[in-house]
Amino acid sequence: MLHQQRHGGADPTFRIDPRGRVWRGIRTPEGPATLAIAPLDRHGEVHAEAWGPGAAWALDSVPGLLGADDDWSGFEPRHPVLEEAWRRHPHVRLGRSGLVMESLVPAIVEQKVTGQEAFAGFRRLVHRYGERAPGPGREMRLWVQPAPETLRGVPSWEWLGMHIDPARSRVIVTVARVADSLERTVRLSHEEADRRLRTIPGVGVWTSAEVRQRSHGDPDAVSFGDYHVAKDVGWALRGGPFDDAELEEFLEPWRPHRGRVPALVGLAGLRRPRRGPRMAPRTHLPVRR
Repeated sequence: MLHQQRHGGADPTFRIDPRGRVWRGIRTPEGPATLAIAPLDRHGEVHAEAWGPGAAWALDSVPGLLGADDDWSGFEPRHPVLEEAWRRHPHVRLGRSGLVMESLVPAIVEQKVTGQEAFAGFRRLVHRYGERAPGPGREMRLWVQPAPETLRGVPSWEWLGMHIDPARSRVIVTVARVADSLERTVRLSHEEADRRLRTIPGVGVWTSAEVRQRSHGDPDAVSFGDYHVAKDVGWALRGGPFDDAELEEFLEPWRPHRGRVPALVGLAGLRRPRRGPRMAPRTHLPVRR
């Protein structure tokens, strides 16, 4: 499930090379790092390398990132579609990066806008205020997200130039001011982490879930409010799209594993037919490339 850490096909902090190795530029508590993870080999082993000041931390994080801490005991598929998806993907695991800001900043950028607009804004933010990943990361054109202290100093007009409006930029600056305390939520229960994240104005149910899925490995985190999740799960499991209230009621029997249901639906490649017009990206904001 490493791909859950990717934010769009052109995410500058995430690359896949011709050998299938996943490369990530990450900002660890010990500094920036480049992390390369090779696919499972014929001996059933995964090999990883890392470079930079945060290399040791990055390597220590690999088991959790690959789902070593994920426990499916107690989960019951309860539906033929989920049973088949689990049968086809018996080794699926929900990973945890252990890095809250790494997931929180792009989640805020992605609030209430099209994927195209969100991913473009995130790329501009990383390219303008991030830094090149260390070691071979530079050759791979890999970047590391901006540090919290950098985010706190971005002027308002620069946010607009990156197509990130004031409603979202204010939230990013706010979380950057309390970044250290947010990072400590990875050591708390999933319920308490959710509560603390949502005490921040502008961080709601959807944003908290998007973060906890990636940084905390929370199997109960569901992205209620997402444009696609409720509709896709309803179409795949009930033959028609759900709204958020219907999805919440439907998923209740799976608590505390509710997040595994959308994950399995996604792994099965089940999405409702897209027949309607797509939401158009906004064009009233200036763009600085």
